[in-house]
Amino acid sequence: MKEAIGSFMKLPAAKGGILAAMMFQVIFSLVWMRGYSDVTDNVSKLVIAVVNEDPTAGQMIVEQLKKNVPFQMNVVESLDLAKDQLNERDVQMVLHVPANLTAKLQAAGEPAKLEYYINESNPAMIKSIMQSAIANITSTVNKQAIAGGTQAVLLEMKLPEEQAIKAAGGLAEKVVSNVQFSNKVNGMANQMVPMMMVLASFVGAIVMQLNMQQASMQLGKHLGAWNKFAARGIINVLSAIIVALVGSSLMLMLGGQSVHGFMAIWGFQALFLATFMFVAQLFLQIFGMAGMLFNIILLSAQLVSSGAIVPRELLDGFYQNLGNYLPATYAVEGIMDLLFGGPSMTSSVNGLVVICVVVVVLEGVFASLVKKESVPVLAGTNI
Repeated sequence: MKEAIGSFMKLPAAKGGILAAMMFQVIFSLVWMRGYSDVTDNVSKLVIAVVNEDPTAGQMIVEQLKKNVPFQMNVVESLDLAKDQLNERDVQMVLHVPANLTAKLQAAGEPAKLEYYINESNPAMIKSIMQSAIANITSTVNKQAIAGGTQAVLLEMKLPEEQAIKAAGGLAEKVVSNVQFSNKVNGMANQMVPMMMVLASFVGAIVMQLNMQQASMQLGKHLGAWNKFAARGIINVLSAIIVALVGSSLMLMLGGQSVHGFMAIWGFQALFLATFMFVAQLFLQIFGMAGMLFNIILLSAQLVSSGAIVPRELLDGFYQNLGNYLPATYAVEGIMDLLFGGPSMTSSVNGLVVICVVVVVLEGVFASLVKKESVPVLAGTNI
């Protein structure tokens, strides 16, 4: 056994495997711990759009919330505009104060409703945070703004102060929340689909390009760099189409939801799969097998910065900016739009196309700069 272990450890491949396992730990620890270190502190970056149609109690509520709620409160003129911003994921929730709030507070036996709108086509953490915010906001309104405001109104109605305070205390429990969800997600399995599709696709692209690089090295003396690049490009595109067909079909067959249908999902997955393949190929083409180190770093960085796990709004500025230049960000946004609903796919598709084109051009330039090896023409082989 000692001899067998020694024989393994003499081989570079065995040492490389152990080193790769260690590098995964180092890279993921550094990237993830750094990327998620400020998530809790960055909750204040989340935005709630407030539409106030009640000039009396509503104005007081808005002022109270700006002081007491740990989110950015943006006042929006109309509910339709706020809903558009919610659908575009520019805001994380809409709070609507209806015009009849004051009247409802003063009417006996009728609850006064604050209306909330949440877009489920987001990372699951957004829904969780906003649902907690709804409970806190409604409680704050009940205990502070409504109690104080209605007491003043009742005093103006010439009620005795003691009676006014007692009546205001009863009114303070009248405010209830009415929550409406758009782009609903059917279950936790569907909620995890964007992350799993991106993770499976990029890991698959890395493993595929690792094997393609080994095959390319074995064919090194029979094909020039440009021919290898062209052949690998065609294989990447065809593989992306076939693999996406399998992935999209299985996802829908196993209960995945879809707003735009199978063909749209298949086409979009083929696009981001091809982009992943060319990106993974770039580092291997330039650095050889050492390029796997860059692909591991890229895998970890994209899982953090894409918004597949934690909303991008909660990341620090570095990772938010980094995500703008990485394909997984556009893949995640596009998948959510296709499966659950959301804004136009144009920005996601354009982002992936631009990244793919830039990477392919870089690979083509590198291939053209590689000195062609002079090799004998093999019998029966066209070069």
